[in-house]
Order: sequence, then C-alpha cells, then structure tokens
Amino acid sequence: MPDGGGELRLKQRGSEFSIMLGTIELMNSRLSGSEEQLARLSYERIRNHPRPHMLIGGLGMGFTLRAALAELPADARVTVGELVPAVVGWARGPMAEVFGGCLYDPRVTLREGDVGRLIQSAASAYDAILLDVDNGPEGLTRKANDDLYTVAGLRAARRGLRPNGVLSVWSSAPDAGFTRRLRDAGFVVEELKVRASTRGGGARHVIWMARKIGK
Repeated sequence: MPDGGGELRLKQRGSEFSIMLGTIELMNSRLSGSEEQLARLSYERIRNHPRPHMLIGGLGMGFTLRAALAELPADARVTVGELVPAVVGWARGPMAEVFGGCLYDPRVTLREGDVGRLIQSAASAYDAILLDVDNGPEGLTRKANDDLYTVAGLRAARRGLRPNGVLSVWSSAPDAGFTRRLRDAGFVVEELKVRASTRGGGARHVIWMARKIGK
C-alpha cells in the first residue's frame, strides 16, 4: 500500500484470482454479484440524467466498472480512482482477461490516487459516486479510508454530486451508525442487502443508496 497500510497480494489458482490482505480475502473473481449490483442500482437512480458522469472509488477486479459500462449510454463518462498502483498493474497484466478490455473503453478515465481527493476537488461534478474502496465504512485496509465515511467526508461527497445524484457505498456487513451519518450529512438513505454471488447465493453484503435531493 502506498502509505504503509500493509501489503496486498494477488493469488491465482487456475482461472480464479484472489486479492489478499494478510490472511483476509478482500475479493475473489468468482464472487462479483454485489459489486455488479452496486453499479446497476446506482444507474437505476440516475437513468434520466443527461450525459451522466460516474465516479467509481476502487478498481478492484473491475466488476463494478464492467457492470456500469454495460448500463451507461454512449455519451456517459466514468472516472475510476485507484490508490494502489499494483492493482492497476494486475488489471492490465495477469487479470486482463477478468477485466475484458473495460479499461480501454473510451468512456473510462483511470486516475491513480486517493478517491477522496477526487471528491474534494470537484463540486457538483458527478451524477453518481460509487465507493468500494475498503471492506465498508469500518476501514480495514487503510485507516485514511475512514475519512470518506465521516459526516465531514459524506458532506464532501454530497457537494461533489449534481442535483438528485446518488452516493452508493458497498460494505461486507451492516452498520447502523453509518446509516445515521449518511442522514446527518443530508442524504435520503436506502439500505439494501444483496448476495455476493451472481447466482444469488453466498454471503449477504450491504449497499447504501444515498440520494442528494435537489441542490
């Protein structure tokens, strides 16, 4: 990790990939259902926005990005912020088949760096901000990720959204305190439970859909 927050490792067994932090598996190429739902559910809420611009925090294995590109129109833009250079290297190297060429879609701009800075640097820039940068609001891989999930960080995300935009946050588990912080930051909140597997099985993950109503 660039800031000394630990070491990520990519493991491969046949066609299956895992990204590990120590003994903890952060993601697996067989389980993409909830990450794909993050994109689909977000797009459903901005479907009527002209020329939508989506910010995805966390490249991961590209599941959210690929699902977003499948839904978004040709005139859309997708900015992806990824902090760890090695993850970008894996996407273009050993996991290129998993990514299926989505990084080369003309709608996509990949920015290496902290997604928090992308949020802070632009007011009313995005129709949707999708955060899958950690294990959820309780930072696991990087302490600095916690700043994204404070009331101040959530208010910054709200400022970064266009009117009636949506902040979507993925988590491996529920967090009632985070739901309250979203409301304190001025969002109208839905908390949805989705399955980890595309086939509807596996663990249940949580996605928050936080709407910015009006300006």
